[in-house]
Amino acid sequence: MAARRRQILVAMSGGVDSSVAAALLARRGHDVVGVTMQIWQESQTDPRHAGCCSLGAVEDARRVARHIGIPHYVVNFREEFRDSVIRHFGDEYARGRTPNPCVECNRTVKFEMLLEKMREFGCEQLATGHYARTRFDRASGRWRLMRARGEGKDQSYVLYMLDQAQLGVAAFPLGELRNKDETRAMAREWGLGVADKPDSQEICFVSEAGGYVEFLKRTRPEVLEAGEMVDDRGRVVGEHAGVAAFTVGQRRGVSMAAPDGRALYVLRLEPANNRVVVGPEEALLSREVFLEDVVWGAAPSDVGRLRVQAKIRYNMDPRPATLIGGSTPRIEFDEPVKAVTPGQIAVAYRGQTVAAGGIIRSEPAQA
Repeated sequence: MAARRRQILVAMSGGVDSSVAAALLARRGHDVVGVTMQIWQESQTDPRHAGCCSLGAVEDARRVARHIGIPHYVVNFREEFRDSVIRHFGDEYARGRTPNPCVECNRTVKFEMLLEKMREFGCEQLATGHYARTRFDRASGRWRLMRARGEGKDQSYVLYMLDQAQLGVAAFPLGELRNKDETRAMAREWGLGVADKPDSQEICFVSEAGGYVEFLKRTRPEVLEAGEMVDDRGRVVGEHAGVAAFTVGQRRGVSMAAPDGRALYVLRLEPANNRVVVGPEEALLSREVFLEDVVWGAAPSDVGRLRVQAKIRYNMDPRPATLIGGSTPRIEFDEPVKAVTPGQIAVAYRGQTVAAGGIIRSEPAQA
């Protein structure tokens, strides 16, 4: 039986993924409307750094929409993006944490503000070019977020925060594809013009020259004050040029070595004392990952101990672990993982389904 024709708003970034998502839905007979968010002025010359929000990306999206034969609109979210994503970015570094701005953009812009636009346009679904899947579980009466069929391109990690209302209207047309090569082949076959456009690899508002540190120097210079670099016993071993210039597990910028000649790595950041704590690589290993702002998916918030596969960074393969709910939600890995980084994201899976996810926080204080 043919799928019901729907009115679908597609977030078009100007890249190949969202372009193919829009074309695929249109070819399936849905009433598709393309919309591109303008959230940051173009400052990059390399398309790998220009991201999904530059002026050039808007033009690419417009050309693709014209080729497909769907209406296309541009919405100006610059102020909202600045007040949510960019402010959060600076605030997190001021707290000695390492944020994931793309997750925050998904949370506050794409699946909050853009959902409002979806309703204004009279559409019933919001589609993006993410590689993920959703399923409705009749037994529990809940929507499930699932990994993409092609796990090498799975992006469920950056979508863990979607709640039931958002999952109920979200559409991810690329979730059933096997890999990115298949997406590009479809773009070529349909003459979309962006088939060979490079993937964006950096944060859209951070230029390729100087990276995020230069961005913070311009926007939040107070988080880059010089201070002490100490070892894990509190002994001063050097100086740093700003806590925000470091992240847990970092070796670059730590020029000294341990007395026995071993390399030193960043173990933790102490913004209150303006200190960077360094130590040997083995000190980066940990089995427990404490979470905050947890979004419970297939697992209930009061889960006792649930066996899962979990990951603490996007490009990490999920590893065997136990998800623990209650007042101190956390993930306990079977084997230690390296460089657990406050501010980053941890996601737990049950099979192909997201069980829960949250922001990594520092260990709670001992009673």
